[in-house]
Amino acid sequence: MSEFQSWGCYPKVDQKGVSMSDRHQDLPKSDSAILPFGNGRSYGDSCLNADGVVVSTMALNRFIDFDTESGVLRCEAGVMLWEILDLVVPHGWFLQVTPGTKFVTAGGAIANDVHGKNHHLKGTFGCHVRQFELLRSDGQRLCCSAKENADYYAATIAGLGLTGMITWVELQLKRVTSPAIAMENIKYQNLDEFFSLSEESDQDWEYTMAWVDCVASGSNIGRGHFMRGNHADASVSLPPAPKLTLQVPFTPPISLINSYSLKAFNWAYYERQQDRVKSAVSHYEPFLYPLDSILDWNRIYGPKGFLQYQCAIPYDNGLAAMKDILRLIAQAGFGSFLAVLKVFGDKHSPGLMSFPMRGVTLALDFPYVESKTLPFFKQLDDVVVQTQGRIYPAKDAHMSAELFQAFYPQWRELEALRDPKINSSMWQRVTQEI
Repeated sequence: MSEFQSWGCYPKVDQKGVSMSDRHQDLPKSDSAILPFGNGRSYGDSCLNADGVVVSTMALNRFIDFDTESGVLRCEAGVMLWEILDLVVPHGWFLQVTPGTKFVTAGGAIANDVHGKNHHLKGTFGCHVRQFELLRSDGQRLCCSAKENADYYAATIAGLGLTGMITWVELQLKRVTSPAIAMENIKYQNLDEFFSLSEESDQDWEYTMAWVDCVASGSNIGRGHFMRGNHADASVSLPPAPKLTLQVPFTPPISLINSYSLKAFNWAYYERQQDRVKSAVSHYEPFLYPLDSILDWNRIYGPKGFLQYQCAIPYDNGLAAMKDILRLIAQAGFGSFLAVLKVFGDKHSPGLMSFPMRGVTLALDFPYVESKTLPFFKQLDDVVVQTQGRIYPAKDAHMSAELFQAFYPQWRELEALRDPKINSSMWQRVTQEI
């Protein structure tokens, strides 16, 4: 079914979609492999199951319990993050960790162990999951926490949906003085300045990240806008939420991302701010979820779709590696409007195969061009390998089995706990014998 595809719309596979509307039901019976499917915001093929069945959790969208005193929330796995925020923000609570889109289900956030702009202080989403129920294909139901069924708890966080279907989730929220964000936008000149700003901001600012001009080169390589923010004081009024007024209404016949539009946009976006520092108070949505204001923005890449490349590099190798990666991208003239650079902290995730490491991460999109995209990724892969980094499985559609197994040697532990009826296109690709 056409609605069951990845956000990148690449690769395209044939798969059947069924829905699960009652968390007390067993998983559907199928002669072929099945795979839990949330809102389809994974970029590659981790949410795809070629010639198999995906089981949608979107109808599992009920709240079960919310303690407004302790900030403990229990909900079904198909509840989306925006729905959680709509419920808890009026009571003075907020998500501990949120990715760059609010259109993610709670179950999907666990399965991909998503991270956000505050990883240096809060770690990943999985760090704040108290417990969840895991439904196995044999009808077994496991309540998983750090103390109960701890092996399945660790394997399911960042487990890409392979250990079973999460039916409900219990989260620990955080108390905030205000959902408004007091922020600064700093226009900086190069990658060295980015690292200085990150180091300066890590302790005093909860949220930090940078937009990077991926076509800048020479002494300006890595230039961009560094954004940092904290929840505002209680006395600060929350600005109104932006209205979702923009939408890409259809998929154009060709990608709108090319070397000309990329150079023009990056120059204009970098120069949009004349002063070095601009301060403001923002509603949390445009600060945390800038792209959510444009519905169906993935269509701009055309019918062939796009791939996102997100890597993490250990901090000691980060500056040199990011210079090499951004130099390759600038030379190719091949990248995206939204290139995000962020420093990861050293807070350890309970997830067995969690992606973040203490270091620096870069994420950007590339239109799929058959003769160009995957060969170019090989050049980026070489830098990541040489600098002891790794690639994010939730964003991947290209990693070889050799690369994946080198990046994630613990994959065999996940394989031992994988539900035998559950599989994915990605898992079949990256667990081949090498």
